[in-house]
Amino acid sequence: MYNVAEVLNARIECIKRAIKLAEKEEGRFPEGRLRTSKSSGRVRYYEVQEKNDTNGEYLHKTKQLHLIKSLAQKDYNEKFLIKAREEQKLLEKLLLKYRKSYCESVYENLSEGRQNLIRPYILSDDQFAHEWQSRTFKTNPYRIENKIYDTRKGEKVRSKSEAIIADMLFEMGIPYHYEYPLRLKDGNVRFPDFTILKVSTREEIYLEHFGLLDDEEYRKENMYKLDIYRANGIYIGKNLIFTYETADNPLDINGIRRMLKDILL
Repeated sequence: MYNVAEVLNARIECIKRAIKLAEKEEGRFPEGRLRTSKSSGRVRYYEVQEKNDTNGEYLHKTKQLHLIKSLAQKDYNEKFLIKAREEQKLLEKLLLKYRKSYCESVYENLSEGRQNLIRPYILSDDQFAHEWQSRTFKTNPYRIENKIYDTRKGEKVRSKSEAIIADMLFEMGIPYHYEYPLRLKDGNVRFPDFTILKVSTREEIYLEHFGLLDDEEYRKENMYKLDIYRANGIYIGKNLIFTYETADNPLDINGIRRMLKDILL
């Protein structure tokens, strides 16, 4: 679930930055205003100086392009500032009203003793993440004996690289399950390496690690896996991300950390 307050705040900050930029330009424009007309598919430009002048002085599109653009920007600037200031005030009032009527606060304002007795009707992001992380499931039964690498979360994974990725997610506070069962449209079950919760949107995102890309047979198998994902509405860059390594290209730990931060936090 989106945090409404964060979205409103982000929009307000965006508008504030734009207003500041527009105000810097406000006093730099030439006098007058721009009038345009169109005939036979051709646009003509005119500089109007007098208030009651309905025609203005013709501006040559090539020779006086800078003046034309400056007058057009001036008109946009004036109209933008009016609308932007209106929207800022509206959003600030809405944010204040939202905070006063924030229904989750009923639960949050209870004592800890009462909170422990109650299941809230709307879960906070932390509560939702905790419940999601607490799910029990049967992991991939295939060659369990290959799960020999320990993670900080206390589980076993199949490779050193997967252990590094798992520990990275754990350290960053990103909820995940290792080899959580995914039921496909045809009823078959797959076990993505990692099923990750994007807390801010409550979406599940899958991460596959391709650790043997030097091996041709391995590449073919994983290309087929990507085809299956795509057929089930799971797309790279949308709800599927991947990491990889080869003999010449070891695991890019810093790059993966940046990717996880940008996508999931």
